[in-house]
Amino acid sequence: MFPTSEIYGGLVSSYDYGPVGTQLLRNIRNLWWQEFIEKREDMVGLDSQVILHPKTWEASGHVSNFNEPLLEDVVTHKKYRVDHLIADYLNGKWKVDKSYLPPNANKVIVEDMTEDQMMDFIRKYILLSPDGNKWSAPKKYNLLFETKIGVIEGEKASVYLRGETAQGIFSNFRNIVDSTRVRLPFGVGQIGKSFRNEITTGQFIFRTLEFEQAEIEYFFDPEKTEWTGLLEEWKTKMWQFVTKVLGVKEENLQWRQHTDKERSHYSKDTYDLDYKFPFGWKELWGIAYRTDYDLNQHSKFSGADLSYRDPDDGKVFVPHVIEPAVGINRLFFMVLSDAYFEDKNRIVLKLDPKIAPYKVAVFPLVKNKPELVKKAHEIYESYKTNGISVAWDDRGNIGKRYLSQDEIGTPWCVTVDYQTLEDDTVTIRDRNTSLQERIKVAKLVEEINKRLGVSS
Repeated sequence: MFPTSEIYGGLVSSYDYGPVGTQLLRNIRNLWWQEFIEKREDMVGLDSQVILHPKTWEASGHVSNFNEPLLEDVVTHKKYRVDHLIADYLNGKWKVDKSYLPPNANKVIVEDMTEDQMMDFIRKYILLSPDGNKWSAPKKYNLLFETKIGVIEGEKASVYLRGETAQGIFSNFRNIVDSTRVRLPFGVGQIGKSFRNEITTGQFIFRTLEFEQAEIEYFFDPEKTEWTGLLEEWKTKMWQFVTKVLGVKEENLQWRQHTDKERSHYSKDTYDLDYKFPFGWKELWGIAYRTDYDLNQHSKFSGADLSYRDPDDGKVFVPHVIEPAVGINRLFFMVLSDAYFEDKNRIVLKLDPKIAPYKVAVFPLVKNKPELVKKAHEIYESYKTNGISVAWDDRGNIGKRYLSQDEIGTPWCVTVDYQTLEDDTVTIRDRNTSLQERIKVAKLVEEINKRLGVSS
């Protein structure tokens, strides 16, 4: 991964994914889509636009309520979100005199604080910025990115880059019902870019200006489907995806229920699936019972009928919604953190083979022997022909090539050596154990597919 526009000094809270990172990100994205959309009979997909009609965000409440209190260092002009500022202060990320910490500081829950309470806390305890300077007067900023499009009636129209993918699902509810055979309960899933004008504090890709979301709106009739049971079903599926599909350790995960003060006004219940990131427990994946709030809001602001007619009894009503929403980039960050391992003189990324950027790497023992190179390239091409992501490397000595593949998480390395020319066998080396075994060339594709759990 590289800082965005690095040759120009970078752009705050923005990163580009390099060749290997792009493949890992794509694998995670594809697995989410397979598990939650393609494998389920009750799910359909959607791809809505990044720029929606501006009234969409008025209806959703983002224009009026998507605000955060902000403080600015008057000397350095660094900007800080007040809630992040307090959390970092309480977690000891600043070198502070402990006598200035509030009583029972370990029991202060920032998420439960109102804006007035946060500002009172700042005035009482955080008198100066982390750089020792005075604060500017507090102000609010909206997280939506506003821009202009076209010329409508002689003027450019104001629009917003979407702050979440969910609203495109709600505004397309009628289109989806009318154009498919879906019947309640059913869900609509979408993966796409979202944008938030975040003020971040150096947590790498945890919080960025541009990110990729995978969201589901699961619609149901609350008189026929009990919402608490449905919420628990989705929580189980989320947990299983992270642990069974992505291969993350269970001890690094926990559920956290939102308090009444923290929970959004439209939600009856909300949980976060938290992961233990290098900087502490943070939200990975959220799930909320949003009732019928969103469809009612869009009906009110648009004048469109977003109700549902039950084909069995003719009842007309506005469906309720369970929403599991996750950032693909946070899943990426999580699997990197979880898979990182140091073993004596090597660094290993113990990624689950399903998500590894390359499933196998192929090497000729040396590159100045044409017969070895030719045989190795034939094996390399056989993997590509069979749809197995494969890396080629003929640089330097074989030991350094193994270490390079260990660092990017390639599960297996195949080496063509002089014995290959005699008996048509190669060595296949395991990333986690470094153990090697010999196997017939004719069995290589079958062997890797077997290890991946895929039928050849």
